[in-house]
Amino acid sequence: MNGEKNLEVAVLLDFYSELLTEKQRDVIDLYYNEDLSLAEIAEHENITRQGVRDSIKRGEQVLFEMEAALHLAEKSRRLESIAQKLEENAGNAAPEDIRAAAAEIRNIL
Repeated sequence: MNGEKNLEVAVLLDFYSELLTEKQRDVIDLYYNEDLSLAEIAEHENITRQGVRDSIKRGEQVLFEMEAALHLAEKSRRLESIAQKLEENAGNAAPEDIRAAAAEIRNIL
């Protein structure tokens, strides 16, 4: 791989894992969530390091394409941000702030 892991892939895996093949799902999970090396995954899956790399790359492509089309991870982050702001200001939030937050949520959905 390129030496640095794109941790966004681990997030996208949570949203779109069912759209991957079982092999892609397994190797991406082992690589990003279990932090195994390509060699360790190859041994575990009984395939070559190149096979692991190819499977990861194809799986990543699917994940990024799905996020570009559906934006589920982005929407989730935005909703979490709104929820956090509401929690932080729960005691002193003005009605107009709450209405604005509700409108923003509706816009995201």
